[in-house]
Amino acid sequence: MLAPILPLYVTQLGGSPFIVGLVLACFAASSVIVRPLVGHWADRWSEAGVMITGLLFQGTTIVLCLVPWIGTTMLANGLRGVGWGGLNTGGYSLLAHIAPESRRGEASGLYSGVQSASSILFPAFALWLLDVSFGGFAVAFLATTVFSWIGAALGASIPHHATVRDRAGQRLALGSHWWHAIFHFIEIDILLPSVMLLWLNLSLPSITNFSVLYARQLGISDFGIFFIIVGTTSLLARPLLGRLSDRIGRDLSIATGFGLQILGLLVMTTVSSLAGMIGCGMLYMLGNAIGSSTTLALALERADPLRRGKQMATFSIAYPLSYGVGSVITGSTIEFAGYTGMFLAMAGLQALGLIFALVQAQNLRSHTA
Repeated sequence: MLAPILPLYVTQLGGSPFIVGLVLACFAASSVIVRPLVGHWADRWSEAGVMITGLLFQGTTIVLCLVPWIGTTMLANGLRGVGWGGLNTGGYSLLAHIAPESRRGEASGLYSGVQSASSILFPAFALWLLDVSFGGFAVAFLATTVFSWIGAALGASIPHHATVRDRAGQRLALGSHWWHAIFHFIEIDILLPSVMLLWLNLSLPSITNFSVLYARQLGISDFGIFFIIVGTTSLLARPLLGRLSDRIGRDLSIATGFGLQILGLLVMTTVSSLAGMIGCGMLYMLGNAIGSSTTLALALERADPLRRGKQMATFSIAYPLSYGVGSVITGSTIEFAGYTGMFLAMAGLQALGLIFALVQAQNLRSHTA
């Protein structure tokens, strides 16, 4: 819900696209910093408990957005990142615990598909709340809070005892230097999947956040349908393409993901209609679906079971880090080169990622294939 309305809210408060990028980056910065601690907590306590706590905290901090000041919005988005870190770390750790070894690509696609399902209706719902007689930004923020709390309540149905493994042996394996475990950011086992995920998502804010501002510049109305169709594409594609990566190999799947994203970004510079933007968004999301599902499957394969929470927390850093860095790059590029220049720059960035993926093809092939 916040993807389309935060940029509109910040610009209404007088912020420029660069300021929008900074507000979005606050979310990513806090989410990155907190994840090693959250991952350590998941290993020592409960993956489900960490996930539920993250949802509760995320919903509570959104209320700060009701204060109409850019500084408060930055603070709220930063605190929201802490809750998001708990939600993702707990969720990824649970997935690594239960995913079948021979079907990790499919399991990753299903899980990330459910995650992306929220982008089908909720961005459009948020934009609708801005326009109805009883709506506005305050109503949209409160609705977002309520949905987060409902998610936490549903998460309470997960049996905690089913996710708590042999904690005594796990604590012994983690060692006594707890401070080292918390502040140790780089996990060699899953470094390559993390780098791939980061690179794949650097350009994502251009589609999920700044596209609504681009549409307004083009004079396109009823833009909510864009998020519905693009979100549906992502939802349907992730399970199918995740299963495909189990068959054709992780290296080819990631390269295909980069290629489709590049094509979507390049074509976006040539369209000026809602249908054209939807088509480009679908191309981009197909690439993001197969790339993200494949990198998650790689991380599941390579994570050490005794340090799964910590390693999946480190892997999950890649998304908010790419989101924050990508938001700043996107906003800054728009300031200097406009929206066309921004989409071309993002396509160039993804082209570099494709080259890197091709160079690392041997290392990206699943060691369990």
